[in-house]
Amino acid sequence: MFQYIMRRLLQGVLVIFLISIATFSIMRLMPGDPTAFLLGEGDVRISEAQIEAIKARWGLDRPLHEQYLLWAANLLRGDFGESIIRQGTPVRDMIFEAVPVTAALNVYALLVALLFAIPGGIWAAVRRNSPVDYLNTFGSTLGVSMPNFWLALMLILLFALYIPQWIGELPFIGRIPPFGLRSWQGYLLPVFVLSVEQMAVFSRVMRGAMLEVLERDYIRTAKAKGLPRYLVLARHAVRNALLPVITVIGFRIAFLLSGTIVIETVFAIPGIGRLFTDSVFRLDYQVVQSIVVVLAVLVVAVNLLTDLTYALIDPRIRFD
Repeated sequence: MFQYIMRRLLQGVLVIFLISIATFSIMRLMPGDPTAFLLGEGDVRISEAQIEAIKARWGLDRPLHEQYLLWAANLLRGDFGESIIRQGTPVRDMIFEAVPVTAALNVYALLVALLFAIPGGIWAAVRRNSPVDYLNTFGSTLGVSMPNFWLALMLILLFALYIPQWIGELPFIGRIPPFGLRSWQGYLLPVFVLSVEQMAVFSRVMRGAMLEVLERDYIRTAKAKGLPRYLVLARHAVRNALLPVITVIGFRIAFLLSGTIVIETVFAIPGIGRLFTDSVFRLDYQVVQSIVVVLAVLVVAVNLLTDLTYALIDPRIRFD
């Protein structure tokens, strides 16, 4: 187990290193110059000396390999640097301010999806080829195929214009407090949109895994011994069918902070996704590179934890 963990950690370090180089290179290949946002637009005239001074302030006048090494060395020390566009603002503060908002949205959406998808998938598998199964399959297909930005726009239009006023007004856009209950109305629409696709995926995976497990010999043996049906399902079927679901959950958690870019843009929520898109459009190198590295570390860590969770769920699994 120790050798497996060390091997995965080394692989993760290599992946993060390659991602950092790719992100750094792509940002430098994008057309434009971040100094253009600092200098302004229009008829403002800036001398070459002022432009060179701004570039020297942020190290943009150095060779590319020096810029990367300087940024990587600071990153290893936990220093994410300062935003080029938002002068004087530490990138770490910007990320720490945006992460709780995105994390709250995704945690609530994940919990809602699991609350409905896991029982729905189990019920559909147990009632195979019944109206419940057909309804589950139809809903899962619809949820996977429906674009989340379209659903978000339709819900905003519906609740803003056509829903009777007696239900009250919902805050469609703007800041919502992370992990707060006082303004719970602000979570309704974005959480619902985020949970629709996840419910569809989890339900389909759970149904397929349950159908496969229910055909196993040990399930027939448990039934032949006279065990109650709920015990057969709870102790033998559901536990063994959870492994594929855990894989999908781990994948979703790995992209917990990055999967809401579109939703945060539509609802104008100041989370990590909106911070990332704004920084890309404004060529804020430090912010974009730091966010990508943080997300890469999160993906590597969650994938490792997911693999280790397998051994806890199913003791038959061993890592060499």
